[in-house]
Amino acid sequence: MSEASDYVENQILNCYLNQGDITAPTAIYLALHSSDPTDDDGGELAVSNGYARVAITTKFDTATGAGGSISSNADITGFTASGGDWATVTHIGIHTAATDGNLLFHTPLAGSVTVTDGDSFQISSGNLTVTVA
Repeated sequence: MSEASDYVENQILNCYLNQGDITAPTAIYLALHSSDPTDDDGGELAVSNGYARVAITTKFDTATGAGGSISSNADITGFTASGGDWATVTHIGIHTAATDGNLLFHTPLAGSVTVTDGDSFQISSGNLTVTVA
């Protein structure tokens, strides 16, 4: 995941170049998208058939060295379709709230995923990497 949202880009610029403050979100949530949310946030799945953003309750590994990347250090679970199918998932995003809030980062999946009634979607530990480059 390497695409920062407009919100994050503006926060970084204002912090470093205008000596402003960045306030870390109190929680972060993973969202599933049926199209590219772009930097201004769109395309999230409809809240129906059991879909809701999932809190990312574990932290990421600490960013160090020259790579500019951090990876998740636990499975991210909690997405299960119930009562019907979901739209095809093509992208994911990290947000600052369970609903609304700000999009932080977004990226396409390696391949689209069809989530049908009763199916679950998860990202295994280490498979969500955020890169700032």
